[in-house]
Amino acid sequence: MIVDLPGTDTATVLRRLYELRESGGAVTLGRVLTLVVGVGADWSAERAIAAANEASREHPCRVVVVADGGPAAEPGLDAQIRVGADAGASEVVLLRLSGALAAHRDAVVLPFLLPDTPVVTWWPGRGPDTPAEDPLGRIAVRRITGPTEDDPRSVLARRLAGYRPGDTDLAWSNITQWRGLLAAAIEAPAFGTIDSAHVAGARDDPASDILAGWLATALAVPVTRSVGPAVVRLDGDGRTVSIERTSDTEAVLRRTGEPDARVVLPRRSVRECLIEELRRLDPDEIYQEALRGLLQVRYETPDERSGGREEAEHR
Repeated sequence: MIVDLPGTDTATVLRRLYELRESGGAVTLGRVLTLVVGVGADWSAERAIAAANEASREHPCRVVVVADGGPAAEPGLDAQIRVGADAGASEVVLLRLSGALAAHRDAVVLPFLLPDTPVVTWWPGRGPDTPAEDPLGRIAVRRITGPTEDDPRSVLARRLAGYRPGDTDLAWSNITQWRGLLAAAIEAPAFGTIDSAHVAGARDDPASDILAGWLATALAVPVTRSVGPAVVRLDGDGRTVSIERTSDTEAVLRRTGEPDARVVLPRRSVRECLIEELRRLDPDEIYQEALRGLLQVRYETPDERSGGREEAEHR
């Protein structure tokens, strides 16, 4: 069920929300958090709601989406309530703010926060440079940014400069499977000393950048990042181990002296990454270290690698 409330106020929206819950018997399960979604101009509210709805099936929550209602001389609020099949496992409140009201997003959202539950804020798209200082970030214990394709190298550098405990990015959860495969590849059998690492991926893929940063801090070796098909290579003691994506669901693992092996490596959706990030509410120090590692990564130009070419695919 979808109910539109144009030209309204928060008290009216809350009253209608509770009426819908009581009349329809919706949302009988306990909710573990409030997910606030700050939608910018580079993302559609519908796309964000679809991902949040799917995430709410694993993490029952109230989803409060804050979007720009467009320019207006007077402050205004247009709202929409979604319950039942249109709201995943809980309920969705879409708030479109216009005029001066857009500068007070936190005040508008506060009445919709569930009592005695943590608040997580997610900005799909570019998001703020310092999430903890954003009005929607100040009310949250966990702040999630991304995905973004807007010059990811510069965006991640700003994430580091504005980092506060509780920040994370969907690019980080996007490489969870890569991190697990790489750790297993160099441990069984023992790989030995690693002298250098190389990460290749699409130019606009922040996951490739943050993977390079993670390797720089985790291994404390020189790391290069180039543009090309998605692959990670570790070199050391005359041996090499690499993982190269070959399709949307598989990759090939190559190790010196051993036959190639096919490994399962499905591409991760925004929904899957969001679900993973909602599983923890404590600060992620390893993510912070990966951001710091980006300062040590050497970026190659396509001309520096023979046969290098730009790819439109991501990790």
